[in-house]
Amino acid sequence: MSDVLAIVFHTPFGSSRLERLVGQARRAAAEDLIGRLEASVSRVVVATPGDEDAAAFRNVGAEVHKTTTDGSFDFGRTLAAILRTTRAQSVLSFGSGSGALLEKHHIQSLVEFSQQTSPAALLNNFYSCDFVALAYAQALLDIRLPAVDNGLGFVLADAGIRCFAMPRDAASQFDIDLPTDLCLLNQGDHGGPALRRVLDDWLMTHPTLEALSRLLTDRSALVEIGGRIHPGMWQAFEQATACRTAGFAEGRGLKGYPDGRNPLVQSLIADDPPLFFERLAAAADGAILDTRPLLAIGGVLPPPQDRFASDLFLSSEVSDPRWRAFTKAAKQAGIPVVLGGHNLVSGGLLLLAEHCWKGRDLPRRLHPESFRWKEESS
Repeated sequence: MSDVLAIVFHTPFGSSRLERLVGQARRAAAEDLIGRLEASVSRVVVATPGDEDAAAFRNVGAEVHKTTTDGSFDFGRTLAAILRTTRAQSVLSFGSGSGALLEKHHIQSLVEFSQQTSPAALLNNFYSCDFVALAYAQALLDIRLPAVDNGLGFVLADAGIRCFAMPRDAASQFDIDLPTDLCLLNQGDHGGPALRRVLDDWLMTHPTLEALSRLLTDRSALVEIGGRIHPGMWQAFEQATACRTAGFAEGRGLKGYPDGRNPLVQSLIADDPPLFFERLAAAADGAILDTRPLLAIGGVLPPPQDRFASDLFLSSEVSDPRWRAFTKAAKQAGIPVVLGGHNLVSGGLLLLAEHCWKGRDLPRRLHPESFRWKEESS
């Protein structure tokens, strides 16, 4: 077993019905992850404020670092405190919703990276970090770390730490943050035993996910994608599906490196949500939308219960009038629209591309073979 410390950060969600569900799923996913980590690391520490959560993590063999219960959790300060206490040099750090699709060979790669003898970081997403492998981690104690883990890549790079990015696949990019993420997992029967128990007890089905999935195997369909989508992720999705794609990439780095500027499409939605969806339905057969950068005017978001209810088209449970109007318009769009956050246009896209082919057979290749010109001989 390697001398590697794994840290899992688990912050409970609020008390609304959907927040409790997502919180339970994140805790269950973290319990499954701890089970997979135990064969490869020497210690697992979970940072969490909740007594009930702490007891659950101790039951699966983790140590617990209790954090503040007053809602002022600071990722950077907590990570630094654990590094000082443990003096660990090789560290894997996870948010409790991340790593749900990691397998043993992925974890072994993270462990091997963390055992380098000079400061380095391997991030699942440089622009919005969910988990990271840290080599020579004590060097981080000389850096002012961010209060939220999303911006970790920018801070480490600015401090001169060598930063590397993991391959952009479902294992590295998928993160449980929202009810839509649970629907994506449920659709493909993904997740470890603890997470599956939570998902199997959830009776709600997504109103548009299956209809949208059917479009992905239709060569004549056009699916619009919008939000914080990485060009490489868009390309991977397009190569794995039969439909045509169009869209707009806006708001990338919104949390990791905010600069106060509002995305362009945001003004179109704010002015008239029904008109936006009317035009969207005229231009496409379906849509996948990361709503956060499209509706967070000035970077301000409503409470999670509003955002979560909007993701499932439960407009009667959305108190924010702007989000409620958007949700109603999306539900009445006349085409299947799937709403969510960053994960929807990241790891979620790859799960959609994988699931859409189940039970369907494509008789010929989706895309032609690549061709390279013969090099000129000297």
